[in-house]
Amino acid sequence: MPFSRRHILKTVSSGFGFTAFSALAAQPPTNVAPKSTFSNGPLAPKNPHFPAKAKRVIFLCMRGGPPHMETFDPKPKLSADNGMPAKNKNSKLLGSRWKFNKHGESGLEIVDLLPETAKHADKLCVLRGMYTDNENHPQALEQLHTGSFQFIRPSLGSWVLYGLGTENQDMPGFISINPLTSLGGLRYYSSAFLPAAYSATLLGNANQPVGNPTIGNVKNPRLSSLGQRQQLDMLQAMNRDLLADGQDARIEGLIESYELAFRMQDAFPQVMDVAMESKATIAKYNAHETFGRQCLLARRFAEAGVRFIEITHTEWDLHGFLTSGMTRNCAQIDKPIAALLNDLKERGMLEETLVVWGGEFGRTPDDPTTDGRGHNNKGYSMWLAGGGVRNGMAYGATDEYGFEAIDGRMHTHDLHATILHLLGLDHERLTYRFGGRDFRLTDVKGRVVTEILG
Repeated sequence: MPFSRRHILKTVSSGFGFTAFSALAAQPPTNVAPKSTFSNGPLAPKNPHFPAKAKRVIFLCMRGGPPHMETFDPKPKLSADNGMPAKNKNSKLLGSRWKFNKHGESGLEIVDLLPETAKHADKLCVLRGMYTDNENHPQALEQLHTGSFQFIRPSLGSWVLYGLGTENQDMPGFISINPLTSLGGLRYYSSAFLPAAYSATLLGNANQPVGNPTIGNVKNPRLSSLGQRQQLDMLQAMNRDLLADGQDARIEGLIESYELAFRMQDAFPQVMDVAMESKATIAKYNAHETFGRQCLLARRFAEAGVRFIEITHTEWDLHGFLTSGMTRNCAQIDKPIAALLNDLKERGMLEETLVVWGGEFGRTPDDPTTDGRGHNNKGYSMWLAGGGVRNGMAYGATDEYGFEAIDGRMHTHDLHATILHLLGLDHERLTYRFGGRDFRLTDVKGRVVTEILG
């Protein structure tokens, strides 16, 4: 019985020792090290719309909603009125258990739980007037990542990669370490209707955090590099025939991901090998622990030319056990974040790297218990550093108790528009035609918050 070209394609890609390429085709691969000559593929570097301040983004995602009144938004009135009746029935105001102090020449106020991060106060631009549309974790996280929680949309990292391409063809341009993969989490990192080459490469899993996240099938145990290249050439010839026939435009993304998977076999393990770092650096990052290892890998990926890097810390959903939870979480993130900011500065990378810290929303200043906080999407804090933002400043404010943003209000759409602007991209011009209309990350909203630009 004769076989069609499509049947042969399926057979070759699923067998003959091609597991690495098959596994990475659905979700683009990852790697890095030697920089190679760029092709004209979808990941080739592109010119921004205008001169950029930042070349790349490192997003420190705090899943669960860190309480702003216990991190970067001091509320002395809340502490003074601790135990008083609150707006919500059956709840009382809950003052912070920790003090804030002024740091650096800027005098930026930061909670005492973050002493190492506080040493970098003059590098931070704290956004105290953040707000978003939904107070449920899955929807708020999806809007933080994609701009929408009602429809599947491309991730922020995918839009950045689509707009700028990647600096290193031997590496994926968008990597998420220990990503959230439950409760619809895979949608946070998807390229959706953008070509598949712009999806994130996922390392590890936040639901089962490991100290050394990696990706499977990087090496082919059955074929030499030459044998793989010969097999890949045959497969790609058939892929290009199908592409020329106009049968499926997604084949272009498949071709690109296969090629990247092949190139990354040498480069990716080198960048992932933190043993190349000194013992002092390992200790500085606390890299034996999950979040510290992520921060160190983020710096290494940034050095290797990855365009958008996201790392994740979970367990911020502190309805109860606020005291123990805040103490634990801050201890886990404090040293690694300080080490990351310090390393980027010392290596001359901070000015061209935009670091973003924050979660999907904040917390309420009241709670039915005496040791917890509810969800609050009406007012919370995030911070930016490097990449062209003003240093040592707090922008915006919540009310005296921290219920909602009242000044310098900044919606998620505004945050996205500003991040793209710092990368040299106009959020109104960065569009993709799909389903008969032009889509963009900020939909029909968003403004660039010029007040925080350096």
